[in-house]
Amino acid sequence: MTVLAGVAVMVVVAALGLWAAGATDLPEGAFPRVVLATVVAAVGGSVEFAGNAGALAETQANLTVLPLSVALAGVLVIAAGFLRPLRHRAVAGAPELAGWAARIAVVWFLALIALSLPARQTFDISLGEDGLGDIGDLFGDVASPRVGFEADVPVTLFFGLLWLAGVLVLALLVSRKAPLPARLLRFQESVRPAAFAMVVLLLAYVVLGLVIALVVAATRGYAVETFALILLGLPNLVWLTFTVGLGASWEGRVDGPFGLPMPRLLDLVMRTPDISRLDLRTLAEHDGRVWWLVVVNAVLLLAAAFLMAARSPARTRLWQHALHMAVALALTVLAVCLVGKISAHYGLSFLGIGDLGGGLSGDLLLRPRLWTALGFAALWGLVAGFLGGLLAWRVHRRGEVASTRL
Repeated sequence: MTVLAGVAVMVVVAALGLWAAGATDLPEGAFPRVVLATVVAAVGGSVEFAGNAGALAETQANLTVLPLSVALAGVLVIAAGFLRPLRHRAVAGAPELAGWAARIAVVWFLALIALSLPARQTFDISLGEDGLGDIGDLFGDVASPRVGFEADVPVTLFFGLLWLAGVLVLALLVSRKAPLPARLLRFQESVRPAAFAMVVLLLAYVVLGLVIALVVAATRGYAVETFALILLGLPNLVWLTFTVGLGASWEGRVDGPFGLPMPRLLDLVMRTPDISRLDLRTLAEHDGRVWWLVVVNAVLLLAAAFLMAARSPARTRLWQHALHMAVALALTVLAVCLVGKISAHYGLSFLGIGDLGGGLSGDLLLRPRLWTALGFAALWGLVAGFLGGLLAWRVHRRGEVASTRL
């Protein structure tokens, strides 16, 4: 039931998001297959694109993006289902936990097969009524371009199982009540409070982004587009914003008819001839309110550090709080950078001559400057962890009552 509930929630979220994005208008009844492909992508699977335009033309397309709203819905449901029967146990042996996880993995494996096999479709590309259309009329089916997608089943099974393993391990790390094997109990005092604080931090950003998106939808219009963003890529946007507020830099470029499913400010910064830099300074050149991201980050990080320190044993020293927070925040930012990358391209070339224009080509790129992001995360974590430990000093916590020491 855990796997079935998770898959059902992801399918519903993906379907509603694609409906809001207008995917129901796709030809040849492709909507259900696009929904399945979206779920496959959300769990780390691979969806390959291919084109065929006969002997005279060639179509090319690729897309690398994780719809994190769909993924997050599945993570929450599957993690809750996995932890529910374990919550009243004090200690569980490694074989018992492995057996329970294996039962879930078998059902998940079958679900991945059921999702990926029908996730395929081919579309005809309209050349329009201008010169390109005349070419199509002249050569007929020989130059009629087609493009399609197909889930790579073996790759999807491999990465989908890794995705599930990550979800189950994270659930065990975050939950205070979930049992651990006896050999791992000594790590729970240092790992679990930090892991829980990071999950709460990321979810807080999602909730904050949701509130802002709903306010924008109610006051400025674009309600349908906003709901599409919420249901497909809200974490993509808010976690990107989170890293930018820390001082991280991203590189990006938008070319062609792509419209980013995010605020127009990002589209303005990235729609340049060359790859542009996305950080606080470049965003502030268009809107000075971007600097408030630093304030929001400071408040939420301090709250997360306080939560971590309050859940830690009282004997934990301030430098340990700082170190735990720095490591946890750096790993969190690393995960955001890895799942937040976007790469997309499609184009049509005729007789091997470049990409044809007229809306038939486009590029979208978004990638982090990883080491800069990790450096800022570690620095923020050290400061926030130290201050959070100070604030939690007089809070009643587990363990012996001891004076705070550096």
